[in-house]
Amino acid sequence: MLSTFYYIRQNDLDDTYRYAQILFNDPEDLMHKASGWMLREAGKRDIPRLENFLTRHAPAMPRTMLRYAIEKLPAAKRKHLMGLR
Repeated sequence: MLSTFYYIRQNDLDDTYRYAQILFNDPEDLMHKASGWMLREAGKRDIPRLENFLTRHAPAMPRTMLRYAIEKLPAAKRKHLMGLR
């Protein structure tokens, strides 16, 4: 997951979102943290895309991944997205 950081810096976000979705069911909490971190970084480049992804996938996402991904969003949006779980 961390390897996508290079591509995020190049504004190529596709792999980040694809890999994050694949890792929803990973048993390792550290993978959820890394995925949430990379989603947050991708959101710095394209916030509407992040919000769209989170709105669609928040119910299926591990709590840790979602928490890391929404860390820098405004409080109202964080509350809304956590409520989707």
